[in-house]
Amino acid sequence: MALALGTGAVVLVVLVWELMRPTLARTLARARHMWALRTSAGAGSYDPGRERRAEQRARALLRSCVDEHDWSMYRDLGFLRVWGALAGRDGGEGAAYAYLIYPHKPIVAYVPDTGELLNEYCVAFPDDSKPYGSSRLPHSDDVLAKWMALTADERRLIGEANMHLPGRQIDPERVRRDLARLDRWEQQRAQRSKLGRHGNVRAA
Repeated sequence: MALALGTGAVVLVVLVWELMRPTLARTLARARHMWALRTSAGAGSYDPGRERRAEQRARALLRSCVDEHDWSMYRDLGFLRVWGALAGRDGGEGAAYAYLIYPHKPIVAYVPDTGELLNEYCVAFPDDSKPYGSSRLPHSDDVLAKWMALTADERRLIGEANMHLPGRQIDPERVRRDLARLDRWEQQRAQRSKLGRHGNVRAA
């Protein structure tokens, strides 16, 4: 009787083991995989300051590429303006149209004389190296890439971009507020410049 019970117990254990073995094997394999990922991530684990440092480097590069007026505009307002040149003019103040460049947003075309919004041009400049699992450029690198593309070959950029009516991705009211901010900013800048020149004349 005891022998029969012992044999039955052994058979039961073997059957349970055979049923459980695939599940245990999968669990063990999953645990090994997770351990390998953690081990390989060790020295390169997430650094919360990495994106901030990348943005600081991008801002330094942008500052070295644009003139002082444009850099001050981006620093103070968070966007850049580029004068349009495809309408038969050389660009600059008085141009028939201009663009606002935002970080990771469409480029917005508008009429400087009236503030009328024309179009949104959606373009993307991914970071092909895809650092740390992200393909997005730092904000200032994205602005610089758009600025360089517009100033170097406006026709090509506009021809290849996805064009939409105003308001597709950026609230038109936000753009109008930004244009008003830009106007006030340039007036204040002109006043400071005038005061500075007068002060220099008096000092002389």
